[in-house]
Amino acid sequence: MNQVAPGSGRTTLATVAAAAGVSTATVSKVLNARPDVGQETRVRVERALADHGYVPQRQRGARKKTRVRTVGLVCDDLLSPYTVEVLRGVSGAAAEAEVDVVVALLDDVLGGSSSDAWVRRLRAAGHEGMIVVACELTELQGAAVDRAGLPLVAIDALSLPSIEVATVGATNGTGALGATEHLIGLGHERIAFVGGPESSSCGQARLHGYLAAMTNAGLHVDAELISHGLFITATGVAEGRRLLGLERPPTAVLAANDPIAIGVIEAARLQGLAVPADLSVVGFDDTFLAESSTPPLTTVRQPLQQMGAFAFESLMRLVGGRALDTSHIELATELVVRESTARLL
Repeated sequence: MNQVAPGSGRTTLATVAAAAGVSTATVSKVLNARPDVGQETRVRVERALADHGYVPQRQRGARKKTRVRTVGLVCDDLLSPYTVEVLRGVSGAAAEAEVDVVVALLDDVLGGSSSDAWVRRLRAAGHEGMIVVACELTELQGAAVDRAGLPLVAIDALSLPSIEVATVGATNGTGALGATEHLIGLGHERIAFVGGPESSSCGQARLHGYLAAMTNAGLHVDAELISHGLFITATGVAEGRRLLGLERPPTAVLAANDPIAIGVIEAARLQGLAVPADLSVVGFDDTFLAESSTPPLTTVRQPLQQMGAFAFESLMRLVGGRALDTSHIELATELVVRESTARLL
């Protein structure tokens, strides 16, 4: 049986030396083909090396030098259901391509003056490109990536720098248009919109889709029915309570994402109202939150995993020096009707 050093999992020089009855220095001389070792000793050491399956350090090192390809993925919230779905799409496509994905938070890696340093570390570590997910990428951060020559693809970017960036998203305006038309078709006329940050490009597209549907139906939109906040549940709770406290509250709300919609449903509950009997609510994204909410949420489905896969494939094309068919990809959305919307009585 081969002898190995405790906990090491491999044969050591000392093990071979003990078996051959020589010093470790003599074993080293044999390994390095030094001439100052007698023939009989050399044969004995070589036999011990073979018997114990000894692999020289330089050979072990050579076996470990197989290149591991990596890309970086940067997001603003690792716990977001939206991010989880996108990451599944990216990691699935990357696994098929035998590429590792290193995930980090935006504030940790691209904040302020550290932007250049972090991008340099990405390059030094062999990262071939970067995907940013639902982030507001500033001019400073974009310039750091551009100076490093690091290929970049953005998924549902809240805002982008002036440098050319390949993007992957969904038909946000069309999705919001269809969701608002669904509410209008149920008889609702006083419909509110609770959006994300005003600087968010995808949020603005959803607002424009909502406004287009209202205009097409000849419905007036009071300014008090439109509000903005973060893409979080707390925004829905706060704005939902404000809207329901109006002299003429809305009978339906279109939220810019699922967490905001769930916050609006909670606001209705706090006001003693039932969804959808007293208020219809529609979300956006169709994350796992939508089916598990009470009641199950009517929402606009974004193909989040497919968006992640497309972003990875686009990045690999850029890494390989190949041009993209288009720099801006939009995948189709779909309205999923569940139990949070009902006809106005």
